[in-house]
Amino acid sequence: MNQHALLSDLDLHLFGEGQHYEIFNKLGAHVVEVDGVSGLRFAVWAPNAAAVAVVGDFNSWHGHGHTMTPQGSSGVWALFVPGLGHGEKYKFEVHWKNGTRVLKADPYARRFEVPPRSASIAWKSEYAWGDASWLADRAANGHLLNRPLSAYEVHLGSWRRGHDNVCLSYRELAEQLVPYVKDLGFTHIELLPVMEHPFAGSWGYQVTGFYAPTSRFGTPDDFKYFVDTCHQAGIGVLLDWVPGHFPKDWYGLIRFDGTALYEHEDPRKGEHQDWGTLIFNYGRHEVRNFLLANALFWLDEYHLDGLRVDAVASMLYLDYSRKAGEWVPNQFGGRENLEAIDFLRQLNALVHDKHPGAITLAEESTAWPAVSRPVYLGGLGFTFKWNMGWMHDMLRYTSNDPVHRKWHHNDITFSMLYAYNENFVLPFSHDEVVHGKRSLLGKMPGDWWQKHANLRALLAYMYAHPGKKLLFMGGEFAQSREWNHDIGLDWHLMDYPSHRGVWTLVRDLNRVLTAEPALHEGDHSAGSFSWIDCNDHENSVISFLRRGASEDDALVVVVNFTPVVRLGYRIGVPVAGTYHEVVNTDAEVYGGSNVGNGGAIAAEAVARHGHAQSLNLTVPPLACLILKPARG
Repeated sequence: MNQHALLSDLDLHLFGEGQHYEIFNKLGAHVVEVDGVSGLRFAVWAPNAAAVAVVGDFNSWHGHGHTMTPQGSSGVWALFVPGLGHGEKYKFEVHWKNGTRVLKADPYARRFEVPPRSASIAWKSEYAWGDASWLADRAANGHLLNRPLSAYEVHLGSWRRGHDNVCLSYRELAEQLVPYVKDLGFTHIELLPVMEHPFAGSWGYQVTGFYAPTSRFGTPDDFKYFVDTCHQAGIGVLLDWVPGHFPKDWYGLIRFDGTALYEHEDPRKGEHQDWGTLIFNYGRHEVRNFLLANALFWLDEYHLDGLRVDAVASMLYLDYSRKAGEWVPNQFGGRENLEAIDFLRQLNALVHDKHPGAITLAEESTAWPAVSRPVYLGGLGFTFKWNMGWMHDMLRYTSNDPVHRKWHHNDITFSMLYAYNENFVLPFSHDEVVHGKRSLLGKMPGDWWQKHANLRALLAYMYAHPGKKLLFMGGEFAQSREWNHDIGLDWHLMDYPSHRGVWTLVRDLNRVLTAEPALHEGDHSAGSFSWIDCNDHENSVISFLRRGASEDDALVVVVNFTPVVRLGYRIGVPVAGTYHEVVNTDAEVYGGSNVGNGGAIAAEAVARHGHAQSLNLTVPPLACLILKPARG
């Protein structure tokens, strides 16, 4: 057999051009048949290596006799080893030109040993999918801009633990997490990164195995079972994806062939000092190909419904978290990372073209323009952007004692000045409940009852505000302590009425979000929202209208951010008739004091706020009312 031609000239050419979007089927370890003989074909990119060998149990981890062959001038080395197959452990023994020999994990490996072990494992999937109807519907229904999206953000290792604090497996999570999320009514599960990572405390954000779901919870086919189970239950799966940096573990990508291959040689361009990680060289064709193919791989191989791209700001700015003199300007003297910008645009164009209905979400914390606008209009091309400004404003506002909130009223109204500049997701994510920031409940002021009431009002306001929704696990039942990745959530709190009440509210909010077009059809259309009164800072009350595509779909929202019952509180409304309380967060079933309007109230022909009709409301304390006019 000809070891000099294990990869075709076309494969090598496309890879060198950065345009081989299925390169994961060529590089790495694959069970193939050559000249009628079954074995493993190994291939790895290491253009500056003096030599590369394959090592594993089959040769006692010594590369003698298993030296790989260069594939032309591509920088790719390849070797076919007959008799090896699925489940074989291996690494690449890379010989640097200075004489150093380093054992490297396969950058394209489909599976790894359970950390702290780090050998790559050859994997041939045998999984038979059962989600064809889900994928067909997703492609037909489009990008979710005008449909309900509420994501339950999950760290798989700490949602719930088994006996002796053992992590649940992918299959156990499929049997427990999926029905839980379906009962709560979330449309999607968003996972913190599941790609293989050496340090559990990184939560998956320091990736060493970009093509492998972590073995902590099972096999790649077990993870497919989890995704398949979600889809068959009508739940989409979004995945955190980390193209902004990678860790310095020596078996990983760092100085892979003795040079700065995946990263930059200059630390002013190639290292995140804050995180102790390295930055990908987005201008190098093969590195860009590695990442672009990786994004498509997760959507193709694991049928995922979208990627949330982590730390986009760190990619866009050359001076991100750097002082003067610690960064290198671009060719025009600016601070923008032009290669990263081009990469992100190509990423989003490819995802939307090759996987119709799949979405991309940017965690982007600055005012970079047009993050979620199409590439052809000069945007970055993401489907959605996390609204970090709204999240920070609201958490700052609600952390204030209600007596002081009138001085901070702008925090709850400012978001509507820019709500339609991007396609926003409103996130209460994992980052806000760790490192001394306290849980969502812990941020709320007042006594125990007021804390829960504050949180209920905040969550209802999030669901009523334009934008898609995201809530980190534990927030749905008012987890008291900060998130700890080493243990499960405090499920015993569900035995307490105050916590069970928040859980019940979140379930009802998800159902209302789905049932009421006014709360999702116009999330990204300015005509879907109008203030009734945004200026009542003295009472810390706001009121507004949400509208759907039909004139018959309209809701009135009133939020009282003080513990004072507002009697005879009159607001203008657009139509006559009876208005029913679709949501009252002060209802007894949610743990509230049951103040309200008896479930419904009739409009009166009294002009107010520019409307001929108005409601004379009783507004409950620290509560949100969502009211719907009766039709017909």
